[in-house]
Amino acid sequence: MAIKDLALAVLPLLAVVAAWCAASVFDLVPGYLLPSPAAVFDAGWRYVWGPAGQGPYAGRFAGDLAASLSRVLLGFSLAVVVGIPLGICSGRLATVDRLAAGMVGGLRAVPGICWLPLALIWFGIGLKTTVFLVALAAFFPIYQNALTGARMAPPIYFQAGAMLGVSGARSVFAILLPLAMPNIVTGLRLGMGISWAYLVLGELTGVPDGLGAAIMDARMAGQTDLILAGIVLIALIGRGCDCLLVLLVRCLCKSARRQG
Repeated sequence: MAIKDLALAVLPLLAVVAAWCAASVFDLVPGYLLPSPAAVFDAGWRYVWGPAGQGPYAGRFAGDLAASLSRVLLGFSLAVVVGIPLGICSGRLATVDRLAAGMVGGLRAVPGICWLPLALIWFGIGLKTTVFLVALAAFFPIYQNALTGARMAPPIYFQAGAMLGVSGARSVFAILLPLAMPNIVTGLRLGMGISWAYLVLGELTGVPDGLGAAIMDARMAGQTDLILAGIVLIALIGRGCDCLLVLLVRCLCKSARRQG
């Protein structure tokens, strides 16, 4: 079964690469618009492993990765710290829900790009702007899924817990969080995914390092191969972060170990 699942996951990727190779071999798309897979691989290899001085981007990956990861982790952590407690409270307390629902719903309707000019005015170019954008973007799916999970918790479990002496704050950790965990995990994974999208948005503003900054520099230099290599690397790193997030939650919470 595992081999079948792996094959199903790899087949679409192989189909895309095959179509990409065919487009390059038969010159269906100009090379300056869509470089060949070999050219993209070479650009990515030099970016990741090339010795400094071999080219303008050679060996820059480690520093860019460290900068981008720090921004994602800071913004995502802020979203988790605010989003999960507020979502749980909104799902169980009608007063909190009425206070938060209107404002959160309104802010969620604002496109993320609209916050960029304001963030630049408030925080300037650099770490704070990117962290703000990442935290804001990740907050909404984390909050909404925590709210949904808390709201869907069947009352009978709390009644049974009260009969066994589990009530008050203890019931939150013993009953509510385990019941809401499937939704919380979903919200965390969605928040992590969107964090990488808004990370790139924040790094396109002129920061000196980061994966998004490298893509912007490559655009200015007309290096489409490095742009595509950067996109592939971000996809791989984002997928790795998602897997690590699920593993971490499973290690910390028994109720999450059955979640995919």
